[in-house]
Amino acid sequence: MSTVGIVVGEGAPLLEVAVAPRVFEIDHSSRGGPRFDVRTAGERPGPLGTSAGIALTPPYALADLGDADIVIVPGWRVPDGRPTSPDVLGLLRRAHESGATVVGLCLGAFVLAEAGLLDGRRATTHWVRLREFADRHPAVDVVEDALFVDEGSVITSAGSAAGLDACLHLLRRDHGPEVANATARALVVAPQRAGGQAQFVEQPVPPLDSPDPVTTAMRHALEHLDDPSLDVDRLAQAARLSRRSFDRRFRSAAGCSPLQWLLHQRVLRAQQILSTTALPVDTVARACGFADGVALRPHFRRLVGVPPQTYRASFGGR
Repeated sequence: MSTVGIVVGEGAPLLEVAVAPRVFEIDHSSRGGPRFDVRTAGERPGPLGTSAGIALTPPYALADLGDADIVIVPGWRVPDGRPTSPDVLGLLRRAHESGATVVGLCLGAFVLAEAGLLDGRRATTHWVRLREFADRHPAVDVVEDALFVDEGSVITSAGSAAGLDACLHLLRRDHGPEVANATARALVVAPQRAGGQAQFVEQPVPPLDSPDPVTTAMRHALEHLDDPSLDVDRLAQAARLSRRSFDRRFRSAAGCSPLQWLLHQRVLRAQQILSTTALPVDTVARACGFADGVALRPHFRRLVGVPPQTYRASFGGR
């Protein structure tokens, strides 16, 4: 029987805390599969508060997780500069050194990084905190568009539901698809979701109330996204700048090239139409300035992580 240790922190989100115990409490031994000894411990003894205002009292101590085969840090409290308990960091380091798989779900990735387990490795966390994560831990190769990242002995995941994806992946990796699929059926979730977290990222339209030439060009673009002849030269003309000056000023203001921005805005418009209408994909594509659905699909998949049809299936199309 494998032991799964789960470390709960003060102020953690309740949903994230529940993910790993729910996945690994399912007994597969009647079908010849694994059964897990699930041990949940607090970062300190006694009741722990959660973001929902519900107190939890984990039944185990950190010392009881010393022989765990898997150690999971669910969603942690929002990073606020307070150092993580040396006892927690020591447990994670010892577990990793002994060959256990260490998992950070959502903001739990911050704790793994603080323990030094992500240095030189690829890792992800919730998209809202990706920039902060990269700034705090420059030695980590931050992956911005992934539901989870598997680095062998270390796994990290994005937001709340992505913790389910990571745990199901771990089951699939270590015990085969039958076990992962049976768990997914019990939880009534997809065994393996396609795409990355970019499909969930809120991308607000930039503030366009400035008289600056770049924002003038942006306004022009958003008013004419359905025009297939709209290109960077047209935007430079709207800004009344030479192409070279426009490129330079646009990159300085937006942090990307005008063409990248234009393609991104067209894909964002496609997302909005796909999620709120039942229009055919070809019609959606033309409304965003693409010749047809074939022209839209590669850009949509690259920026969102899934094809337009899959995105619509996930987010509506009423």
